[in-house]
Amino acid sequence: MLVKSILSSYSRLFAGISLAALAISLAGCNDKVAENATPTRPVLVATAHYEAEQPARSFVGTIKPRIEADMGFRVPGKVAKRLVEVGQTVDVGQPLATLDEVDLKLQAEQAEAEFRAATGVLAQAAAAEQRAKDLKAKGWTTDAQLDSAKAAADEARARLNRAERSVDLTKNSLSYATLAADAPGVVTATLIEPGQVVASGQAAIRVARFAEKEAVVAIPETLLNRAKDGAATVTLWSEPDRKYQAKLREIAPSADPATRTYLAKFSLPGADDRVSLGMTATLTLADPATQRVARLPLSALFNEGDSPSFYVVDDAGSVTLKPVIVKAYESGDVVVTSGVEEGAKVVALGVQKLDPAQKVRVVSSLSF
Repeated sequence: MLVKSILSSYSRLFAGISLAALAISLAGCNDKVAENATPTRPVLVATAHYEAEQPARSFVGTIKPRIEADMGFRVPGKVAKRLVEVGQTVDVGQPLATLDEVDLKLQAEQAEAEFRAATGVLAQAAAAEQRAKDLKAKGWTTDAQLDSAKAAADEARARLNRAERSVDLTKNSLSYATLAADAPGVVTATLIEPGQVVASGQAAIRVARFAEKEAVVAIPETLLNRAKDGAATVTLWSEPDRKYQAKLREIAPSADPATRTYLAKFSLPGADDRVSLGMTATLTLADPATQRVARLPLSALFNEGDSPSFYVVDDAGSVTLKPVIVKAYESGDVVVTSGVEEGAKVVALGVQKLDPAQKVRVVSSLSF
């Protein structure tokens, strides 16, 4: 009986210890389950990005030459040949077209004949003048006869000078029968055909020079100051990754009556052979101001009277309240100048109910 009593006591003791261990184990599991059951809060974020206060504006333009001249003959006549076509490149002194030279050669021959005649007349008048001087020195002639001889000689000299100038003019006119390029360029238009009779100075060949290229765009009146003071860059549609610095060269004094825009010409000092005339380009005007700001949703702003702040989420899912400096409030955004770093993730919704001690996870959308 004594042995049975001792065994019964040990059995009850082991049972109590087992129940206690089981209770402790269950309690630890409940704590872990409770800990794992605490959910992380999903949040929407907005990324802080600093840029110029006024966003850059872009305009579509066309690449054109700075100088495009209509070249014409300096003398009238009948077109004999046209030596170039549209799109052909020309060099300095290259002939573009010629006139019929028959009449011009006849005028040159006439001037030469007049020059020879004037030379003979001058020789005769000069000899008469010398004889009159010799006779006057010996007292065998009068002052009137000497003056008459001098006047005839002076007239002969003037006639010879006039004949010389006439010869030079006819030679120039004969050289003007050939229209030549005065600078390297490309032919953009031909306005004459062989057999056509043209007047002096009439437009014949249009040549665009290679010296400098520019982008021509239409600027609205609200951005005139930015066009004058801002930084301008040009990209070609054919090569959007390549940028060229641009500088305002000329702006129209009055707006176009139909579009109410101002025609602006931006020179491209760094343009290379890739920039061809007639290409379509995009001109971008940046704000000349140096201050940069970040635009974030107005719903992200947390303000309890002390100072405006943002909740910033780090990679571990923790949130930190950071004060910011607000420059302006817009319809749906708040413009800040500092307080959050570039690329920071700012909680965009529900900041008034956010618990800083609670972990969060970034989601792309909230679904309920």
